[in-house]
Amino acid sequence: MAESPKDQLMSALKEAMKNKDTERRNTIRLLQSAIKQVEVDERRELSDEDVVDILQKEAKKRRESIDELTAAGREEQAQAEQDELDIIIEFLPEQLSREEIEVLVRDAIAKTGASSPKEMGKVMGILVPQTKGRADGKLVSLVVRELLSN
Repeated sequence: MAESPKDQLMSALKEAMKNKDTERRNTIRLLQSAIKQVEVDERRELSDEDVVDILQKEAKKRRESIDELTAAGREEQAQAEQDELDIIIEFLPEQLSREEIEVLVRDAIAKTGASSPKEMGKVMGILVPQTKGRADGKLVSLVVRELLSN
């Protein structure tokens, strides 16, 4: 059986500590504390799917920070966020490629009969459950918009 995301984080943390990789150790600890915070707030043990959702939220925060920092010309901080994002991505399920997303989008457009960007909601309704945890929502909506605009 595959290791749960929490177990993977714990193993990676031990490995990072052994290798004295402080950046990796600190990022993993941030992820673990985000998970723990939700468990404490909701007073329940999180499922693997819940943990993946948290990891995705953390990845999204990093992507947004990278965009903002790059726009502000703060390359050093943007690089630090990128390094954290690279570590977070290791613990997410394998991400779909743009080509794989396009195939799913074309299929969803065919199922819904959508023909204009106004009908994007219908298409996204089918895609979100299929791509959850496996693709960046921003990329999925971009592909949908592109294909519906053609």
